Amino acid sequence: MIRSASRPPMNPLDLVKHGPVIPVIVLQRVEDAVRLAEALLAGGVTVLEVTLRTPVALACIEAIARALPEALVGAGTLRSVADAEAALDAGARFGVSPGFRRELGHACRNLGLPLLPGVASASEVMAANDGGYDFLKFFPAHAAGGVAMLEALAGPFPDIVFCPTGGITPDNASEYLALPNVKVCGGSWLTPADAVAAGDWARITQLAREASRLAR
Repeated sequence: MIRSASRPPMNPLDLVKHGPVIPVIVLQRVEDAVRLAEALLAGGVTVLEVTLRTPVALACIEAIARALPEALVGAGTLRSVADAEAALDAGARFGVSPGFRRELGHACRNLGLPLLPGVASASEVMAANDGGYDFLKFFPAHAAGGVAMLEALAGPFPDIVFCPTGGITPDNASEYLALPNVKVCGGSWLTPADAVAAGDWARITQLAREASRLAR
């Protein structure tokens, strides 16, 4: 196992410096991990969120972290302290959670694992902010009110910025990125399941290249 705490932890907001879209990646086979990461890097996408939604996810994170240190690989779908510990051991440079739990936030701070916690309401924004977080994942973005909801949240929370994820597509990403309180989007369209299954890395590189060109 790799424990990425040997590196100084980054500020989660540093993730936005690397491009307008963070791919939300679901991998079914370890052998696809490095090839997929290489395809994304070739298209200019260096921040990679590998979700803990499959039994091989941690092994995939470790494979990418070992083979491609230039990639900023993180673990998505963190739901527990154990998830955070396992992600760090696998080499994750950051974590993303679908919601916010105070104990998870505290654990990530103690571990030195930067966390992007998920929120979907004003109450959840307040809870996450009270826990020390001001860069939040807005999830599920489309189902939770989309652009209109983010515009509404900007009023009472002018100091909070978001990464909307869930229902983001190449067709609507620019609408989200145009909002002052949106710094980056999360999207699964960069790594379509059929392209990954077929090993169509050229298609993924092209999708990454197009995503990298989206204006913020």
